[in-house]
Amino acid sequence: MTGVETAFTPLLSLVGGVLIGASAVLLMLAQGRIMGATGILSGLITTGATGDKGWRAAMVAGMISGPLLILALTGQMPVVEVPVSMPMVLVGGFIVGIGVTFGSGCTSGHGVCGMARLSKRSVAATLTFMVVCFATVYVIRHVLGV
Repeated sequence: MTGVETAFTPLLSLVGGVLIGASAVLLMLAQGRIMGATGILSGLITTGATGDKGWRAAMVAGMISGPLLILALTGQMPVVEVPVSMPMVLVGGFIVGIGVTFGSGCTSGHGVCGMARLSKRSVAATLTFMVVCFATVYVIRHVLGV
């Protein structure tokens, strides 16, 4: 196994965190809604009130268009390196989908919004996400050597 090194990017991480937090606050102010990415996406692709689709489409479009903004500002697309195979990405996505379903939300809904509201359920969900994430990374990198 070649060592997988995680880039330490405190400034970019801070800017990203501020943008996520600001978007969560703005969504709450404008729509009175919690910003959970999976809930936004599922509400966009499932049938429901049509008046609810506009802000959801705008949020998803904003999430997708981020790299295009980087391209416009810097002249190059951001480099994304995924140090695992496509089957591993698919398995990971499937596992995340199961967790989101059983956890009634994702890290943006529970970790950002729920924690800010001091929701006990969100604190428990976020702690569970983090413990499972740490354990998964340990097993994949140090036990399986992937």
